[in-house]
Amino acid sequence: MLEPVLVLNANFEPLNICNTRRAIGLMMTSKASLILNGRGFIHTVSQKYPRPSIIRLERMIKRPRITVKLSKREVLRRDNYTCQYCGKHVPQLTIDHIIPRSQGGEHIWSNLVAACPSCNHRKGGRTLEQSQMRLLRRPSEPPSSAVYIFARHLNQNDDWVPFIEGW
Repeated sequence: MLEPVLVLNANFEPLNICNTRRAIGLMMTSKASLILNGRGFIHTVSQKYPRPSIIRLERMIKRPRITVKLSKREVLRRDNYTCQYCGKHVPQLTIDHIIPRSQGGEHIWSNLVAACPSCNHRKGGRTLEQSQMRLLRRPSEPPSSAVYIFARHLNQNDDWVPFIEGW
């Protein structure tokens, strides 16, 4: 009952992900309809209900486009869990400000990178020029496309791909 279910708007735009229990509740109250049943059925004493993989809301929801929120998790994900100074994959990555906050650096996408603890310590509270270090890749804000936002669920739910691509 906790499997992820893709929720589509009335125009088939991907909106959100909910669990199976919530999706069945939306279907039973006629707020959503079943688009794809890729998981079989839930059997009760007298009936069986489909376990949805994708549902579509009956009414159009007006909502601003989803943006990727700035957080440590998203910075690490954007940088592919790789130190942007030495290129190592280490389990304990930290976040480094390219221009340190003590020198007027902002807490924005283009000023944050993933760094291993040794590179972060070596750079310290200095700029790239002062520490004589180089970035492997210039940081930027990740795309706010549906493919990027729902990417962690696409490995287990291949049937979602046609509904997510292009948004």
